[in-house]
Amino acid sequence: MDWIKNDHKLEKTFKVKTFSEAAGIINDIAKIADEADHHPDVRIYGYNKLAFSLITHTEGKITEKDEALAKAIDLYFLQYKST
Repeated sequence: MDWIKNDHKLEKTFKVKTFSEAAGIINDIAKIADEADHHPDVRIYGYNKLAFSLITHTEGKITEKDEALAKAIDLYFLQYKST
């Protein structure tokens, strides 16, 4: 599933097995976001779904920072699922 543009944001949901797994992933993504100095809005719902929303708040729109972080999150999940 690709990132969806919705209300000037990039959005994507990932499904994992457990709530604890979701919480651990948020910690991993936080490190990636800190390195990029760009942070997503994220929530856990349905106990095993992670919803990410990306927007550059100072610009009020999607920017290259959002596109880059979306790619980094996708790469994380590709590597995560293959381990």
